[in-house]
Amino acid sequence: MAHSIDLNESGLLAITRDSLSALRAALFREVGPNAAALLQEAGFAGGPALYAAFGRWLGSRRLPSPESLAAEEFGTRASEFFRDVGWGSVSIGELSSVMTLDSPDWAEGDPDHPLDFPGCYYTAGAFAEFFGRVAGEPVAVMEVECRSMGAERCRFLVGATEIMQRVYDAMGEGVAYDQAVAAGA
Repeated sequence: MAHSIDLNESGLLAITRDSLSALRAALFREVGPNAAALLQEAGFAGGPALYAAFGRWLGSRRLPSPESLAAEEFGTRASEFFRDVGWGSVSIGELSSVMTLDSPDWAEGDPDHPLDFPGCYYTAGAFAEFFGRVAGEPVAVMEVECRSMGAERCRFLVGATEIMQRVYDAMGEGVAYDQAVAAGA
């Protein structure tokens, strides 16, 4: 039985992928690199409503709350939820001490509007809040591969803030993200 999502009840808003892409392009054109922080802040602000919508979505399917799902089922259900609300499919994995989120069709990653850097900043902010609620503590999210850069997928790393800061710093020194994570940065 198909379930629809009541956007009004869920605190969600449907916008087109083209609108999101145009907003991102306009922000970078008008404010330069500061656009990344603005998009992350907006994503983070929407995280609580996104998490609550996920909980209601689970409840409408007579499934347990996000915190009560087994890890494997959480990944399956989160992927279904993000696909159902239009963001795209996501698979959850692990790379040493961090969680990976991979998507071959993520809405914010736009191959038709190429970038020289990962560009899913809104998503990174939303995921930080969403997965921080799941973890019960703040987490940091960093996109390390992006369809906007020509990659086959968008890949996000999710982990403790201190670990992710070390990974970020190591990447700034030219270390590949997978090596930085494996080394415990």
